[in-house]
Amino acid sequence: MYRQALDKLKEWKKSSTRIPLIIRGARQVGKTWLMKEFGRTSYQKVAYVNFEGNDRMEHFFEGDLEIPRIVRGLSLEAECNIEPGNTLIIFDEVQEVPRALTSLKYFRENEPQYHIIAAGSILGVALHPGVSFPVGKVSFLDLFPLSFAEFMRAMGMQKYLDLLLEHDWNLIADFKGRYTELLKQYFFIGGMPEAVAAFIQRQDYKEVREIQFRIITAYEQDFSKHAPNETVPRIRMLWNSIPSQLARENRKFVYGLIRKGARARDYELAMMWLTDCGLIHKVNRITKPGLPLRSYEDSKAFKLYLLDIGLLSALSGLDAKTLISGNKIFNEFKGALTEQYVLQQFKCEGMIPIFYWSAEIGTSEIDFIIQIESKIIPVEVKASENLRAKSLKVYREKYLPEISIRLSMSDYRDEKWLVNLPLYALNVLPKMLLKEKS
Repeated sequence: MYRQALDKLKEWKKSSTRIPLIIRGARQVGKTWLMKEFGRTSYQKVAYVNFEGNDRMEHFFEGDLEIPRIVRGLSLEAECNIEPGNTLIIFDEVQEVPRALTSLKYFRENEPQYHIIAAGSILGVALHPGVSFPVGKVSFLDLFPLSFAEFMRAMGMQKYLDLLLEHDWNLIADFKGRYTELLKQYFFIGGMPEAVAAFIQRQDYKEVREIQFRIITAYEQDFSKHAPNETVPRIRMLWNSIPSQLARENRKFVYGLIRKGARARDYELAMMWLTDCGLIHKVNRITKPGLPLRSYEDSKAFKLYLLDIGLLSALSGLDAKTLISGNKIFNEFKGALTEQYVLQQFKCEGMIPIFYWSAEIGTSEIDFIIQIESKIIPVEVKASENLRAKSLKVYREKYLPEISIRLSMSDYRDEKWLVNLPLYALNVLPKMLLKEKS
C-alpha cells in the first residue's frame, strides 16, 4: 500500500537540515507501517523499538541521556548495530516512555548524524507532568487516513489516477461511471488502512464495517484510558453527536444537540481532547475573507468533522447497499458525507488553514474557505450535479475573488470566475490553484 507520506520522508532523509522527526496522527492511521516501510525501502538497517509495555526501556531511559549510552542500549534492544546514515532509528509509542521523547533534544544537539523518527500519542505525552518536550528540536509530519487518490492506487486503479493528473477532462468524462463507483466505495470504506487492506483482499463490505466498529471501540476505550475521569462522559456524548450534527442542513455545531441545556464551557475540554487526539477536525467560521484568515476567525461558530469518512458512515449506521445504490436515505445524508470527504482530502493534501464563511444576515454560506499562499479561495460543495451557485454569487459580488471552486458530480468546466471540478478529481486542486496563481 503506497502512502504519499513516504515521499515526504525521503525528502527528510536527503535534507541537509534534517532533525529528529515526530509523526503525528490518530491511532491506526498507519504510523507504524509507514515508519517500517520507510526504513525497509530507504535504509540498510532499521533499529525499531516499541515502548508500549516495555519495562526494560522505561528503566533504561531513567538513566542519563548521553547519546553514546542511548545508542548502545538501543542497539542491544533492537538487535541491530546502529550506524549513522545507514540505520533508521524508530521510536514507536514513544508517549509510553516520555524521557525517550526528551532524548530527541540531545540527538539533535549532540549527535545530529543519527537518523531518528518517532510516533505516538502526543496527547499521552502531555499527560505526564514534568516531562520536557523538545520544542524546536524536532520536526513534525502529520499522517491521516488514506486520501481518495491513495485509495484508488491501493485498489489497483493507478491508470485512472494518472488520467486525473493529466487533466484529460474529455476522457475522464467518458469514464465518469467508474470514478463515481470508486468514490461511493470510498464513502463506505474510507481510508483507515486496515479497512482498505481487508476490502482489497476479500471485497467484503460486512468485514469492513466490523473493522471500522472495532476501531471506533478502540478509540472509545482510549477515552477512559487517557482522559480525566470527569471528562470521559462528555467526550463520549460529543463524539456520538457528530453524525447528527453533520446531518443537519446547517452543519454548524450546536451544543444543544449533545443534550438539552448544554453549554460551550461544559464541553470545551472534551472538544480539545478529541482534537488533540486527531479524532476530529474543527473548522471555524470567518467573518470576512481577509489576510491573514485567522484574524477574522469567529471562534463561537464552527463545524466538527471526523478523521475518516468510513468511520462517519459507520457511526451513522449507513450500510453498503444504501451508499452504493444511492437510495433515498443516502440522498438525505450524502451532503454531510460529501463535506466530510472534501475536508478529509484537504487535510491529506496539506491545504491549511481551512475555514467556512456565512453571511451575518441571510442564508448564504460557503462550505470551505482555503488559502493557497496569498490567495483566498471559496469552495462550494455539491453532493450531486445540482449546479446552482447562489451562495457563491453572493460571495463573489461582496468580495470579488479571483477564482471560485465548485466541487460536484458534474464534469469539469471552466467559467473563468468559477471552475467546476468533479469531486473525484479533488486531488488535482492544489497544483491547479498554484498554476492559476503563477
